[in-house]
Amino acid sequence: MPKKIIGRIDKADFPTLDLFDIDIKIDTGAYTSSIHCHKVLVDAETDELICLFYDEGHPHYNGKEIKFKEYTFAKVKSSNGVVQKRYKVKTPIVLFDKKYSISLTLSTREDMKYPILIGRKFLTKKFIVDVTQKDVSFNSKKK
Repeated sequence: MPKKIIGRIDKADFPTLDLFDIDIKIDTGAYTSSIHCHKVLVDAETDELICLFYDEGHPHYNGKEIKFKEYTFAKVKSSNGVVQKRYKVKTPIVLFDKKYSISLTLSTREDMKYPILIGRKFLTKKFIVDVTQKDVSFNSKKK
């Protein structure tokens, strides 16, 4: 299967998270992909991971708590060398009108311009990054 060309930034859908046209940044310097999560907790009775992706002031806020029965942990080293232990979940992502499975670590990215970073692990064998382009998938989206 030929690789698609993706730009340095785009918009993606995460249907099971009820998030659509969400800004993403393609980060070839990052191995893992991550998503901003405003609030994360584990239900003591069910052992489910409960996530609230945006706070009330955010334009994409929908008040929905998303629950994950399956999750793991990942150690993620930031560009400044600090290692964090983060929750990691799998979910579908839609780019170029195609659904892919992606692993996302949950982090606080409220100070960042892009709520989602897409790393090399996801990009490999699927995409070629052209840093001169942006919103290639979003602009090709079937209206």
